[in-house]
This record gives sequence, C-alpha cells and structure tokens, in this order.
Amino acid sequence: MRIELSNAYIESIKKEVKPHWGELGWVTYKRTYARWLENKQRHENWAETVKRVVEGNVNLDPRLHGGTVPADVFLELQHEAERLFKLIYGLASTPSGRNLWISGTDYQKGVGDALNNCWFIAIRPQAYGDSVIVPDYLTKDRKAVSMPFSFLFDELMKGGGVGFSVLEKNIDQIPEIDQKPELVVLIGKKNRDYGAAIEAGAVDADDWYRVHRGEDYLLAETADSREGWVKSNALLIDAHFAEITGKANRVVIDVTNIREKGKRIHGFGGVAAGPAPFVEMLFSINQVLSGTYGRRLTSVDCTDICNLIGKTVVAGNVRRSAEIALGGPEDNGFVTMKQDQEKLMDHRWASNNSVIVRSDFEDYEAIADSISKNGEPGIVNLDIIHNYGRLADGRQEGIDGEAEGTNPCGEISLCNGEPCNLFEVFPLVAEMQNWNMDEVFTLATRYAKRVTFSRYDWEVSRKIIEKNRRIGISMSSIQDWILKKFGQRLVTGFRKETDAATGDARQIPVYNEAAARTVDGFYKTVIQADKDYSETLGCSRSIKHTTVKPSGTVSKLAGVSEGMHFSFDKYIIQRIRFQESDPLIPAIQKAGYPVEKDAYSDHTLVASFPVKAEGAEMDDFVSANDVSIEEQFATQAFLQTYWSDNSVSCTITFHPEEKDRIAGLFRQYRKSCKSTSLLPYSGHGFVQAPKEPINRAQYLGMKDQVIGNVQDIYNEMNPGQTADQKYLDIVGQTDCVGGACPVR
Repeated sequence: MRIELSNAYIESIKKEVKPHWGELGWVTYKRTYARWLENKQRHENWAETVKRVVEGNVNLDPRLHGGTVPADVFLELQHEAERLFKLIYGLASTPSGRNLWISGTDYQKGVGDALNNCWFIAIRPQAYGDSVIVPDYLTKDRKAVSMPFSFLFDELMKGGGVGFSVLEKNIDQIPEIDQKPELVVLIGKKNRDYGAAIEAGAVDADDWYRVHRGEDYLLAETADSREGWVKSNALLIDAHFAEITGKANRVVIDVTNIREKGKRIHGFGGVAAGPAPFVEMLFSINQVLSGTYGRRLTSVDCTDICNLIGKTVVAGNVRRSAEIALGGPEDNGFVTMKQDQEKLMDHRWASNNSVIVRSDFEDYEAIADSISKNGEPGIVNLDIIHNYGRLADGRQEGIDGEAEGTNPCGEISLCNGEPCNLFEVFPLVAEMQNWNMDEVFTLATRYAKRVTFSRYDWEVSRKIIEKNRRIGISMSSIQDWILKKFGQRLVTGFRKETDAATGDARQIPVYNEAAARTVDGFYKTVIQADKDYSETLGCSRSIKHTTVKPSGTVSKLAGVSEGMHFSFDKYIIQRIRFQESDPLIPAIQKAGYPVEKDAYSDHTLVASFPVKAEGAEMDDFVSANDVSIEEQFATQAFLQTYWSDNSVSCTITFHPEEKDRIAGLFRQYRKSCKSTSLLPYSGHGFVQAPKEPINRAQYLGMKDQVIGNVQDIYNEMNPGQTADQKYLDIVGQTDCVGGACPVR
C-alpha cells in the first residue's frame, strides 16, 4: 500500500497557509528544487514539490513493505503525511536540499544514497563487499587500495560531498607502490569529443589496437555510466600494487563509449562533461601514483588523488564537489600543502582541509597563524566526538567511539562509510505560524529516521547506517528567533576569569537562561520522538540526533539567518546569477529588480535583491560584520552544550585586529567545540559581490522600485514552458553558508 496526499487536502492547505518565502525564496526554489514535469512540459510548483517530497519519505516506513498493512498504521502515516505537508509547505521546516530535489523520484527509489547530503570514508585498503560497484578483477572480500577512492568518486558523482581521513594510522595500511605501469587511454573516432580527448592525451583506438594486437595489458572499456568511470579509475589505482592485480606493465582504458560534452545526465541530473576531463584525471592520478614508485603514498598524495577526482566531477559545470580532508596537526606536509600555489589553483582547491586534534593539544599558535593567512586548517576534536553527545549531558564514554571524521561542513560526526541525514527546523517561522513545537520536532525526527531505511549502494554504508541510524535535526534562524523571542542575544555578556591550566585570561560567556531552557526542551522532544518511533519500527535508537547545519540555499527559501550564523548585515544587496536565457529574468525585471550583465562570465546575468535581516530594527541586533570573535565561539559552545549531540557547523569570521586572539580562543574552547573553522570577514570588496552591505535608506530606495511579485508575474508571462527551459539553473548556488556543500 502507498500513502498519497489527495488533491482536495492540498488545495485546502494552499488556502489556509501562505508559504513564508524570503525575498529570494521563490526565485531560489524555482531554479534549484523545482523538477521538470515531462508529462506537463513545465517545472513543478511548490505544492507539487512538497507532495513529491513528503510521499517519497513517508512511504519509506518499513511497515508499508511487509505484506498486509494494518488500517491503524495506514491512517497514522496518512495523517503524518498531511501534517508534514502543511509544515513544509508553509516553510516552517524543510528537509535538506538533497531531499527537496530527489525525494519521491524514480532515482531515489533505485539509489537510496541520493537522499543523504554527505559521506565519510577513511583512506585505507578496504573490501568492496556486497556493493553495487565491485571491479571485475576483485572478489567482494578482497581489500583494495582503490576502494575508498571509488567510494568518494561514486558519491561525488551522485551529488553528495565526502569527508576523508588521511591520518597516518590509515594511510600506513596502504602497501608500498611496487609497479609503475604505462597508462594508455584510447578513444574511437565515433565519439564526437574525439578531438578534445586526443588533445587531453588519448590516442586513436583503432590504430592502437591494430599495432598492439596480442600484447599483454590490463584493459578497461569505460561504460557510459557512473559505475564505468569508477571502475576504470579503480583499475588504474590498483594496477600499481602487484599483490592486487598481479604483474601489470600497461593499463589501457578505452573511453570511446563516454557520452559527449553537453548531453544530459538522466537520474540525478546534470550535464555530461565529455571524456576529456576524465582522460586528464586519469593521467594526473597516474602521475601521482607513478611518482611514488618504491615508497608508500603520503597524506598529500592521497589528498591529491581525492582532489583530482573532485575537480573532474565539477567539470560538468552543474554539479559541485564538496570534500573535507582530515589530517594530523603534526603532519607538516598536509598542513602546508595549499601553499603550493600552482597545485592549489589546479586541484587542491577541491577540499577544505582540517586537522584532527585531542583535547590536550596545545600548539594552536601555528594553526592560528595559518588560519590568519588563508582560513585553514579547521579543527576537529575526535576526543569530544567519541565521548560526548551534548556537553550538558556530561561525558558518556565511547558514545560515538567508532566515529573517524565529519562531513565537509563539519556538523555531523561520522563513521567509515556513514552519511549525514539532515532535516531543518525554522523555529522563528514555526512559532509565527502557531505550530506546537513538540509536534514540529517529532515530525522532523520521524522524517529523518525513515531515510535510514533507504536502499544503499555500498555495503560499508548499509552496515553502519543500520547500526547507528544517525540523524541530524538542525535549526536555522537561530539568531533571528532568539532575538525576537527573548528580546536579547544568546550571549548576554562576559565575565573575566583566569584559566587555571594555561594561565590565560579568558572571557567566560553568560548565556540567556530562558533560551537554554527552551532549546533543552526541543532536544528532549527529539530524543523522545526517536525512542518512540524506534520502538514502533523495531530498530535501534539513533546514536546521535541533533546538529546545526550551515544551511544556505534552504534558509534562503524562508528568508532566515543561516544555521547559527549571524546575518551578513542589517541591510544588504543579495545578488543571484542566472543563465541569460532564463525566463525568470524578464519577470524579475518587470517586478522592478535591477538586472545587469555578469562582469565575470559570458551568457550570465546578475539580479540584485534588497534584503533586510529579520531582526535588523531591534536594538540588540548584531551582524556578522559587527559580532566579536568571542561571541561566535561562545554561541557555538552554547549550541554544543544544549542542542547538538552531533556537532555544530560553524565558520567563525574574524577581522584583522582579532587574529591574535584565535589561538587563545581555541585553547579556551578546546573541550567545548567538536568542529570549528574560521575565515577572514570578506565584506564585499569586489564588483557584483554576492552580498553587499547597504544602509537603510538605500534598502528602502530599492524596495520602492519593486512594483510586483516575481512569482505572480512569472506565472502570467509563462503559461507554458518549452523543453529548452527545463535544464536551467541558478549559477553558482550553494547549499551552505561557506560554499562547502553540494547544490542538491
């Protein structure tokens, strides 16, 4: 049996509830999450998106897949679907952007991985196991060096992000490279990108096969699929290890069957990059591997391979690649690898790099100095991750003892092969719409729990997901909500104290006690909801439950502050880039918003929207431009204490005069923050910046020029759409404040 929302119910909610669109909300939705409806030759509207997403999720409940469904179970889930629809339609909460894009599609039914934003893998030899992808030359139980790279490649091509660990304990398990095979890449003339592939280093297939007929070599004929790319790259990697593939003097990879550049990728979506970037990647990875002949791979070598894979995934120009590399703080090669400007510009930009520390780590000066120059590395404290949920609940020895790293944005601690699983609540909007917050967080928890019953491609993921059932219920609009609800910020002040261990002078935050009680109550609701639903389903309780994700695109829908971050400024111009052929552009112009040519890219237009922060006119409002580095550290610690049992994604911004305080604050909060990164506050400082601070008069002047609603105007101007419009996207859109996570 299948749960479906009736048209009558949906129409009743559309009359009752007005979605809380932000200034950029509907425009962002239309070009990021509205799927093309082939049978109607148009994009989805918001109600259709929410219907698809909710039905896709509720029907994951395993009780619907075990034969006869009791009437009470069916009615329970039908009612839950209706409440979820109302909640999400009004934008009081949303699933992750991944779910908004893929939930309820045929692709989701076949590839459960698509519902999870990001993953983690340890770079060490592992068996492929009973996975969808197993190279032909391996048995499923044979450990292979290629496996973690294949996992990363596969999940990036599905649109996810991947964190990976190159700690010494992992890469030391990789054997010495004892072969240096010649790499030959072939392409046939029937491929329309023949010339580009030849230029990238491939050679003519017919000529090569004729000359080398009967010779011995390892061959991969790359299938025109995600699996085909992964398997060919796996063969190249493993061929450098005789114990895995046997003696290999030459590896031949035939890319003739790869579809040409510009063709659509069905299923998840995107545009084919053609074979040329793949050819370039193969030669670059082979260069890394062959350059280490006679020794073991280093953390830098492994990170380079992951970065080269990420660079190739980006080449389609629609998907983004999100990676975080985790290394050791004493690994100088890893810490300084981005100082090589040539390699940084070529591929090392593809990952954010962080170091894993223990709570007794002290040498923060060197890290702070590096951060002050380029914003890296970030800090991940595995001691706290292993032994703490919320800090308020005290030490719980080994509560997350198998965790080895995080997702790229750092908000979820993850075990090998494990994904993050996110749902976001906007308490400001939910309370404005008179929702009972216990119901909101219960619905959110049950939504995320059902995602863990998806069909996963990789055995390593299936096993850890079934064991941990990890979820991440997040909140955004935190700064807006606290200020409006309690009339003051989370951090109400500081008191001075001397650290007995270090002798450092410290400012100890004083927190808003009413906010602490309220957030603590939200957390307990999530825990109870997980306990109840887990017992109903007969599965394990979730190992951890709550987080603060960075948000970004999703928070733009509702027009609220992102995650725990402070609004960029009281009033800003928010700029969004569109393809010049986008039919949204005439509607945006007619509504009165400025549109101009992109100063940096051809065939791209930039639309400017005036945006006011939710709490801009309140006396206690503070923006990212004004808030101190101390208050940002303290805010993260508050959320780690009272709300998040996973981690808190936090990119702390600092001004030049604050950089000397970074090391001391790292030491002060070394037992309070599981994952922290910092970036210099950039302001805007360049033409057509995505965000530009303006004053109130400028904001009001721009608002006076707005004479219509973009959504209404667009619908009037576009009663029908053409097939050419179905592939349009917002250019450069990201799913998090720091740009580390994928679009969809």
